Amino acid sequence: MHDRIPDGPVRDLLAAVLEAIDIPRPATIGDQEAHDRVLNDRAMHTKIALANLLEGHPLGVEWTTQYLRERLAEHSATGYRAWGEGR
Repeated sequence: MHDRIPDGPVRDLLAAVLEAIDIPRPATIGDQEAHDRVLNDRAMHTKIALANLLEGHPLGVEWTTQYLRERLAEHSATGYRAWGEGR
């Protein structure tokens, strides 16, 4: 059986969580530190968003998703060369 998560606020939040952690891997060992810093920042904001939501944050899923997307925009997956990028 294949259950599909219906369109709506929860699906949007899950998409934001995936966006947070699914960043391009570094091209070289020298890019690893910057990659790890970006991923750590994004994971921290994801943890905060999910923890607040699970603790019953009164503003709800839509607000939490917006908060997370705003934090991700502040910590974009840039500042390092990603695997597969042109030289």
